[in-house]
Amino acid sequence: HQSFKKDRTMAAEEAAPVVDDGEEAELDCANSDVCTKYREAGKIANKVLEGVVQQCTVGASAKDICTFGDTVIGSLTAGIYQKKVNGVAVEKGCAFPTCISLNECLCHNSPLSSDPAVLLAEGDVVKIDLGVHIDGFIAVVAHTMVVGAEPSAETPTDGPLGNIMTASHIASEVATKMIRPGNTNQQVTSALGKVAETFGVNLCAGVLSHQMKRYVIDGNKVILLKEDQDQKVDDFVFEVNETYSVDIALSTGEGKPRPQEHRTTVFKRAVDKSYRLKMKASRYLLTQVNTNFPTLPFTLRAMEDEKQARMGVVECVKHELVHPYPALYERPGDVVTHFKFTVLILPSGTARITGGAEFFNPAAYSSEVTIDEETNAILAMAGKKKKKRSKKKKADE
Repeated sequence: HQSFKKDRTMAAEEAAPVVDDGEEAELDCANSDVCTKYREAGKIANKVLEGVVQQCTVGASAKDICTFGDTVIGSLTAGIYQKKVNGVAVEKGCAFPTCISLNECLCHNSPLSSDPAVLLAEGDVVKIDLGVHIDGFIAVVAHTMVVGAEPSAETPTDGPLGNIMTASHIASEVATKMIRPGNTNQQVTSALGKVAETFGVNLCAGVLSHQMKRYVIDGNKVILLKEDQDQKVDDFVFEVNETYSVDIALSTGEGKPRPQEHRTTVFKRAVDKSYRLKMKASRYLLTQVNTNFPTLPFTLRAMEDEKQARMGVVECVKHELVHPYPALYERPGDVVTHFKFTVLILPSGTARITGGAEFFNPAAYSSEVTIDEETNAILAMAGKKKKKRSKKKKADE
């Protein structure tokens, strides 16, 4: 979720042309086939998330849950789009490896098989993060839950956790409403800042939402979660038929998550970089990545020889052949939440295809905060466009 060099992204975008009968096909949601693939990827992402949530019980191992999530992504995607297109199989599978990040850890914790087991305990705040693609069309989702707790409208969770979970929900709703044709990324950032201020929590610095394209999880159009003097992005206007991953991360602490000494396990190929690697282990890893994960993020856990991959990744990172996604941490005791969802900006309105109401019951969390008028006005905005009556009908009346 950190900043990416634009040339890397542009190279990735150029690396995935789709040719249809000699002409380049529409690669956005104006193409009904593309829209269907996004929605199918979204359905699978939600189904996997549902399964992973059920696995997050007291005594469960974080690395086993991550392996479970990736395995289910593989099996569910294998069952659809099995027919070859022009003799070529449709690529599908994991677009972002399953991550299980506990308590003050915000994201990107995806332990390796060889790592010592970390067991979930009662009351742990768990952030689940994963992604699915079908033919390169990506749906991502992240969710926050508490181990052993079953908050309900009858017994809602209050205090700092209830407050920040409510704030996360409101922020997600505000972002969904504000991402619409004609609005700007700056308007979204500003509206999210207002929500955080109202609830007395901090947005996490360095977290970015991106436009997504075929095989591109981090496109050039970027929404800053938090206004930051050290991080600038180009202003832009949202357009119909675009797709975005929307990243909402809040903290009761400073909102400045940092990497720690823990080994990074999630990486993405930098498609525009090449280098003649010296070590055999490094060449092994790069071959595996180029074959199985040429453009999308992956975990070293997915490599056939994890030991070789661990050794080889050091040289690959040193020469910028892969981009690291380090696990990010706030301070111990801080409550950190992470929600992520995928939206399609359709002519009928903005559609959220991952996360949402089936995973989060706002009545199960309570906050004493009164939402400000500005935010309430955004929440009251219509999500879908009303269908216009035809002129003929009006004339008949």
